[in-house]
Amino acid sequence: KVELTPMAIAAGRRLADRLYGNMPNAKAEYDNVPTVVFSHPTIGTVGLTEAEAIQKYGIEGIKTYSSDFINLYYGPFYKGHPGSKPITKYKLICQGPTERVVGLHMIGMGSDEVLQGFAVAMKMGATKADLDRCIAIHPTAAEEMVTLAPWGMSPSSGSKQ
Repeated sequence: KVELTPMAIAAGRRLADRLYGNMPNAKAEYDNVPTVVFSHPTIGTVGLTEAEAIQKYGIEGIKTYSSDFINLYYGPFYKGHPGSKPITKYKLICQGPTERVVGLHMIGMGSDEVLQGFAVAMKMGATKADLDRCIAIHPTAAEEMVTLAPWGMSPSSGSKQ
C-alpha cells in the first residue's frame, strides 16, 4: 500500500499488537503518511495534492495557502543581499468551511524535520485556524507554516474558549 520502511515497521508493530498484545483491532493507518524525498533540496509531502483535493471536494470546497521564502539559515550569507540563496516553498491545502488541513507540501532545507510535526497535527484533524493560533518559533522555517497569510482570518482563528 505504501512502500516505505517506516510504514512496514508500523504495520509489523500493529501485527505484533494483534497477535501478542491483546489488541485485536490494531491496524496500520495508510492515510496521511508523511513522505520525504531526501534530495537537495529536501521535498516533503503528506495528504492530498491540490489536484486530488479538487477531485475529491470540488474547486469550491478547498482553499490553498502558500509561501515562498529564503530559509533563515542563509541570512548571514551574501552580505544581506538575496544573492543565489535557495527558495523554500510551502503549500497548505484546506477543505470545507472549517478549513481542515488535507494536504501539506514543502520543498526546501529542513522540510523533512518540519513535516513530521505537522503530519501529527494533520492526523489529529488540524485546521488552518489551529495553525493560526500556534505561536511561531523564530527564527525557523517551520514558523512559515503557522504564519501563512492571510494570518488569523480563518474561521475560528480567535481564541478557543
